[in-house]
Amino acid sequence: MKKKFEDSELIINSDGSVFHLHLQPSQLADKVILVGDPGRVATVAAHFDSRECEVESREFHSVTGSCHGKRITVVSTGIGCDNIDIVLNELDALANIDFSTREVKDHLRSLEIVRIGTCGGLQPNTPEGTFIASVKSIGFDGLLNFYAGRNHVCDAEFEAAFLRHMAWSGNQCIAHPYVVDADAELLDRIAQHDMVRGVTIACGGFFGPQGRELRIPLADPRQNEKVMSFRHAGLAVTNYEMESSAVAGLSRLLGHRAATCCMVIANRVAGKANPNYKNSIDTLIATVLERI
Repeated sequence: MKKKFEDSELIINSDGSVFHLHLQPSQLADKVILVGDPGRVATVAAHFDSRECEVESREFHSVTGSCHGKRITVVSTGIGCDNIDIVLNELDALANIDFSTREVKDHLRSLEIVRIGTCGGLQPNTPEGTFIASVKSIGFDGLLNFYAGRNHVCDAEFEAAFLRHMAWSGNQCIAHPYVVDADAELLDRIAQHDMVRGVTIACGGFFGPQGRELRIPLADPRQNEKVMSFRHAGLAVTNYEMESSAVAGLSRLLGHRAATCCMVIANRVAGKANPNYKNSIDTLIATVLERI
């Protein structure tokens, strides 16, 4: 017998749209671009040849249209893995739950999801302006630990090596980091030969979790030093951002294919940042739209 989702668990608006995103099932394409900034949706949609719909609700701004002959939906998520939990679950509900019966559909859709964002570079080969494709994402946020099946989609060996290197194994105050791979085919198609491939850490905040210290001292003053020196399976941690782990982890649990590509706007090694990055990120957007 199929599980039926109660009104309190799957909230559907009176117009038949899902609660937070306000999208209706027919408005969702199989190819999805996620961006953090609601204002960046317009930058992405400016490349579309045509538009079907545009919906705004809180920080969630969505446009579905056509680009290079492909139907694509671009959605803004806002900042943080907590918002990704909302967006990924509601996108999956739009794709795979029948809103009239509140039951899972007999035939499931697998979405192709690419997050386009900004990040902080952590290595000498990731200066400002570098495009980084996340081979693996390490989640400092703890989100995936709330879901059954977490261990089946994570790289346990990589997690253990990272914990040993950070000397965090006995620290019960830090959310257990999880490590999830991007979809290999999608990553290869998007990254090709002109993006740096590496490991991305998704943090639960912009300051302390990313090793920035203003007026509050850090719990681990050597955090960034240890993160930058970590090496495992031929990979190094290349960048910090705030969403990739939840995108990768929830997508794998739900049967979707996901990858994250970010442009470096601050290099933590050099101590330099470019706050006027918005024009140059359009190149990354155009590249992803061509390759998705």
